[in-house]
Amino acid sequence: MSTQIPLDQQHLAPSAQQDEEEGMTLMEHLMELRQRLIYIGIAIIIGMGVGVFLVLGPPQLVSYIVVTVTGRDGSNGPPTQGLTSTEVFTSYMVVALTVGVILAMPMIVYQIIAFISPGLLPHEKRYLYRALPFVTLFFLAGVAFSWYIIVPTAVQFLITFGDQRIAPIVPSLSSLINLVTRLLLVGGIVFEMPVVIYILAALGLVKAQSLAAFRRYALVIIVIIAAIITPTGDPINLMLLALPMYLLYEFGILLARLAPKPKDA
Repeated sequence: MSTQIPLDQQHLAPSAQQDEEEGMTLMEHLMELRQRLIYIGIAIIIGMGVGVFLVLGPPQLVSYIVVTVTGRDGSNGPPTQGLTSTEVFTSYMVVALTVGVILAMPMIVYQIIAFISPGLLPHEKRYLYRALPFVTLFFLAGVAFSWYIIVPTAVQFLITFGDQRIAPIVPSLSSLINLVTRLLLVGGIVFEMPVVIYILAALGLVKAQSLAAFRRYALVIIVIIAAIITPTGDPINLMLLALPMYLLYEFGILLARLAPKPKDA
């Protein structure tokens, strides 16, 4: 003898089962996200351990940064000053943490890709994993560009501005370190633009024609972003950051044209 489910329960049963399945799926995603964040945290901690050795060990990374970007070796007075009892310690740890983030960047990008890859098709996963080395290379290129071009220009402008005879500028260690590390990380992130554009084009989310048509608006947006990022606000430092960003945008359009079409995948 078969048992029939009442009509009202027939409507409610599938919905309840679906909600339960969706809840389990969401929980699984949250658990995986937590696991990926743990891996990223471990990688940053390991990289920060290397950074601690670099700032406290023989390289004396903080001293090297201060002397290099200020051009002052202490012969005519200290290049920086500590205003609080904890400023030197926190500045050293900021440098160590920045080194940790830079060294852990391949793992950070890999964990992000690994988290989103289950929702992608096989050929889309291949695009992401093939782009992983280029993500790291472009990030390091951005850090190097900031270190050799942006950071010295910005710091020299700030510490030599005005009449030094009446108001000699001796920046605090924390302000100088925060400025340098921020510019380094921003430079690395900005240089990821072509790789991101290529990935989006390969996934069919953007088109080279649309990016080219958006060129004039992109230029305005890039200038605005560069003005926000640039610590000095002067036209020279603004152009030093905005021009590479726009060239990277154009390079991204070129890569988008070379990206495989989703329909051919």
